[in-house]
Amino acid sequence: MTRTLLAVHAHPDDESITMAGTLARYAAEGARVCLITATLGEEGEVIPPELAGLAAPVADQLGGYRLTELERACACLGVDDHRWLGGLGTYRDSGMVGTPSAAHPRAFHRARTGGPAHEEAVAALTEVLEQVRPQVVATYDADGGYGHPDHIATHDVGLAAAVRAGVDRVVAVVRPRRESLQALQALAVPPGLRAARPEDLGFTVDDEAVDIRVDVERYADARGCALAAHRTQLDLLPGGFTLSNRFAQPLLPVECYRVLHGVGTGGGVVDDLFAGLP
Repeated sequence: MTRTLLAVHAHPDDESITMAGTLARYAAEGARVCLITATLGEEGEVIPPELAGLAAPVADQLGGYRLTELERACACLGVDDHRWLGGLGTYRDSGMVGTPSAAHPRAFHRARTGGPAHEEAVAALTEVLEQVRPQVVATYDADGGYGHPDHIATHDVGLAAAVRAGVDRVVAVVRPRRESLQALQALAVPPGLRAARPEDLGFTVDDEAVDIRVDVERYADARGCALAAHRTQLDLLPGGFTLSNRFAQPLLPVECYRVLHGVGTGGGVVDDLFAGLP
């Protein structure tokens, strides 16, 4: 049986920031890798001044541009099966809590558990899972990694659909806190940028909460290529990256996960998302 990994993300660039090395590694090793993205990321802040006119408050053309960025990132990672949840344009980037964009009728945060769009989104993802039949689904923890409402909706929808479809293992991408802070302290921050504060590092958990550590050092070039593809959203740095807030964050040589549901790892930390699965 071909090993199959399906990753569920909220916006273009989330896949590259959190698990680009993992996606590249398994694709290179011959696993089937499918990426699902919920929204076009229309509410993102734009870094390059020459592209500032694409932003939602101006021309509202950023989503179409980010679609092409995601296509380039997927090519860097060797991911040739990418799909939009429910079909392209079904859901829109909600922006942050309390912003006008959250009131949009297609805002993806409405798909959170208990929301009016939850069952529709779960059904759409379940249909894909039943087609692809992954052994592993990778998404976010219950807090979405850092509280973004679309990330929380992605967790809610991803977990519910995976349980419904009988997926063997569901994992959340996380950062080991102690290791991440050590990498942050060692990061060389270019002039004009600032090192991220510890509270700026999303997805962090106690190091002991990590179940799976995927070594991605050999795939650093693919990860860098994918990150650089998302030029409206981030700048790639030696050993890290910065978002529009201009806080430099480190990249680790491993990408880490904890098991949310299904078959556990049998105790101890393993180095393979498929470890212990049939």
